[in-house]
Amino acid sequence: MIATANLSENNDTRSLAVVETYKLSKVYVTGFWMNKKVPSLNDCTLKVYKGETFGLLGPNGAGKTTLLKTLLGIIRPTSGKALLLGKPLGDRQVKQRLGYLPENAYYYDFLTAWEFLSFIADLFKIPKSQQKQKILQLLDLVGLAKQTAQKKQLRQYSKGMMQRVGMAQALINDPEIVFFDEPMSGLDPLGRYQVRQIILSLKEQGKTIFFNSHVLSDVEKICDRIAILARGELLKVGSLDEILGTKKSYHVVLKQGENNNDWNQWLTHIKQENNFISGELTGNQEEFIHYVKSICAELISMNLSRDSLEEYFIRILEEKGITSSQ
Repeated sequence: MIATANLSENNDTRSLAVVETYKLSKVYVTGFWMNKKVPSLNDCTLKVYKGETFGLLGPNGAGKTTLLKTLLGIIRPTSGKALLLGKPLGDRQVKQRLGYLPENAYYYDFLTAWEFLSFIADLFKIPKSQQKQKILQLLDLVGLAKQTAQKKQLRQYSKGMMQRVGMAQALINDPEIVFFDEPMSGLDPLGRYQVRQIILSLKEQGKTIFFNSHVLSDVEKICDRIAILARGELLKVGSLDEILGTKKSYHVVLKQGENNNDWNQWLTHIKQENNFISGELTGNQEEFIHYVKSICAELISMNLSRDSLEEYFIRILEEKGITSSQ
């Protein structure tokens, strides 16, 4: 049996781990005779530190929502241990300090946003005298007009507006940790930008944010650390610099001279289209520039670059033989 003290131990003295899992696993039992076992999580071990924005990435069916719901106590793990704010999963006092936005939430759509948020505030036993001011602050944070919130039923809201209401209800109790399940899912570019700005504002307030996503470009902009989950297994955990590396190469685009030169001595990942060449520079940049001039080629651009998160994500899945989300 894993001792709680061992789980709570944090070797990084600069920060406090508020989410800890150790070999957390979940196996679903299905089938007519309940004799079919479907693994969803496999020995997941990670830590999320106070004030972090932590992104959990993975293809559809990777186990992201299962991990999140396990942490929230909605489903029980098959094996392993986990702590939230230093307490075992399901602790009632800890639940009062959490916020949660499901991916496909169902709200009472005959209510207005104001009525719905008042209902959630009552569930958290927030005094009536404080509710009006708190709801006004949340509406301002998520960008919903007071008049709209008071008069318009939720059934008349767009997907983006519903996400804003969902974020407001997740924050009604001023949580220490906020869990978002695919908060950018189904949104247009403007909606994604607005949700991203809300998350950044929460980050400035020092909230710990744990969210699942497959919108990698947004994750790259806002996360302190990420984890990549596939087929229930954590493949990588770390900061973007730790995962993508701090060493950046030069991406070169040039126009060939009169002769077709061999660029393999200078470039990798070479691509050619008509008379134009692009690739990653492997040699000394000053020597390369001198060489380009000597053969009368034209250097179009030379920019520092590294793999994007999307490129890395696809590559690591391919290395694991994962070519689809099924």
